[in-house]
Amino acid sequence: MTADEDYFALLDRAKEQLPEVAESHERFVIPELDVLQEGKTTVIRNFIDVTDTLRREPEHVLQYLLRELGTPGNLEGRRVILKSKISPGHIADKIQSYTDTFVICSECGRPDTKMVKEGRTLVLECEACGAHRPVNVKKGSRSDTHNGLKEGDIVEVFISDVGKKGDGIGKMMDYIVIVPGTVKGTTVHAKITNISAKTAFGSLTTEAATR
Repeated sequence: MTADEDYFALLDRAKEQLPEVAESHERFVIPELDVLQEGKTTVIRNFIDVTDTLRREPEHVLQYLLRELGTPGNLEGRRVILKSKISPGHIADKIQSYTDTFVICSECGRPDTKMVKEGRTLVLECEACGAHRPVNVKKGSRSDTHNGLKEGDIVEVFISDVGKKGDGIGKMMDYIVIVPGTVKGTTVHAKITNISAKTAFGSLTTEAATR
């Protein structure tokens, strides 16, 4: 066998050992969100189309969005219903953040990845270049405008429970928000009057929410 033949034989062997990836080199594009706002709720009507493109479990993407957007919500068929009025641009930003964190390979920039558990660590493995890295979820990256609640902020909060004293209890980002005079199952505008650790106290207001 000549040197050239040796070279081509090694090249063929190397190709056979490459990870299997789709031959298509089309540009990776997340579907444009089909968002409908109904009163104080926001509906993502093509949510499953998005998760299918990302090749990720809908529940995983949904839990990330709910945490980052600071709102309750649920999956109904192919759509997601958020219990707050949220702009399409804000939702799109969070889906892009999810994609950067849980989908795109940091080495080759391709979306041909899968998530695996190594012990207690979640690792992103790239099927295109073979790279793997731990998934690092950025702390405090919930929103460009959500850098933490401050006294004086006016927020829209869903009252998901009622405390022993009859005060309404909701959640905003990772804060528990207590708003006296509210009823479970309602969404209200509240002005933050006091914050202690991760508990915020608010009073009902008719002003538009700033968050």
